[in-house]
Amino acid sequence: MPAELDEWHDRSGGYVRRPRFAEYAEKYADHFAMRRHDGIIELRMHTGGGPARFGFAMHNAWGQAWQEIGNDPDNEVLILTGTGDTWLAADGDPADAAKELRSEPRPADFAYEHVYYDATKLLENFVFGIDIPTIAAINGPSVAHTEFALLCDITLAAETATIVDPHLPTGAAPGDGQQLTLQELIGTKRAAYHLYTAEPITARQALDLGLVNEVLPADRLLPRAWELAATIMKSPRAARRLTHAIAQRPWKRRLVQDLGFGLAHQMFGMSADRLVR
Repeated sequence: MPAELDEWHDRSGGYVRRPRFAEYAEKYADHFAMRRHDGIIELRMHTGGGPARFGFAMHNAWGQAWQEIGNDPDNEVLILTGTGDTWLAADGDPADAAKELRSEPRPADFAYEHVYYDATKLLENFVFGIDIPTIAAINGPSVAHTEFALLCDITLAAETATIVDPHLPTGAAPGDGQQLTLQELIGTKRAAYHLYTAEPITARQALDLGLVNEVLPADRLLPRAWELAATIMKSPRAARRLTHAIAQRPWKRRLVQDLGFGLAHQMFGMSADRLVR
């Protein structure tokens, strides 16, 4: 935030304090390694310092982190990446995890709070809650959840990166967001093929299909993201934020139209399969 505006808030009094970087960097340290320089904030997903592994704790943290990062006026450009050579790994076999999710007794409201609500907010808060330019650097293969990388204004990919929607082979309808980004970016017919087959899209294929903007060697990925962020920072503050608003407008429409529909169908399918056994 410009210093003079910050000082004016202090003099005027009554303003609710916005999130502070040091506080939320510590709050989400189990899931993100954060650093910030000259207004550019980098979020590196991780689990125990290594590649991020999917779990419900991380699923819950994503949406909350986007909200606080978006509400910090000292953040000017966001870079999102993973750790090591993997964007997101699985804990065990995804098919076993999906089977367990459908069959194992869970606490009351688990399905709403940790499936529907978290899945909704990790997309809604990313698109509606972050008002600064966003750059994703997909650093390697992923078992799922590259949708928010594709929702970024600019998406870079390492040569080893893959994009996949794994839902149907694990027994669930693909409705929590990845399908939405594929339908929007590569079209109905191509998206349907990948939803049915769960065939990973390689980095080079993703470039040809328009899913990513650049494919780079792994050692050039983050430096290139920072180069782009520094270039964006040369533009006036309001202009770059309003450019983000223009870039994100199609995603806002898509989420309003289709996110709830997809999630409802995914969750109903999981419940129906459990009821008929």
